[in-house]
Amino acid sequence: MIQEGVYPLMEGLLQKGARVVLETNGSVPLSMVSHQVIKVVDWKTPGSGCGSSFHLENLRYLTRKDQIKFVITSRADYKWAARLVRERALNLISSVLFSPGYGRIEPKDLATWILGDRLEVRLQLQLHKVIWGDKRGV
Repeated sequence: MIQEGVYPLMEGLLQKGARVVLETNGSVPLSMVSHQVIKVVDWKTPGSGCGSSFHLENLRYLTRKDQIKFVITSRADYKWAARLVRERALNLISSVLFSPGYGRIEPKDLATWILGDRLEVRLQLQLHKVIWGDKRGV
């Protein structure tokens, strides 16, 4: 979203009838993004080292078709993200995804925590990391 031409590109694709999905790290305001665009917004956890980068106003621009994604790197990250989900009722705004940080926590541990807390989120594996590992830097 930092690139100059992204907004006209999204609008042009929408006008041609394309389905547009935007994945963003949440640090840039979504105010100029069309409501027709499906938004996948990362909310960086404290364990990522970028925990304060999320633009809180972005919650105003999300709908049920959108997704908020947390990459969980530790039990502390999990507790932090679970508290946000509950306090801000994020699961009522959009779908909420919890992904285990590759090489940081085991997917089964994260699944156990989610189920144990009856947290209304979906577990999502970072398939690019499962398939390619950390070798590709993606």
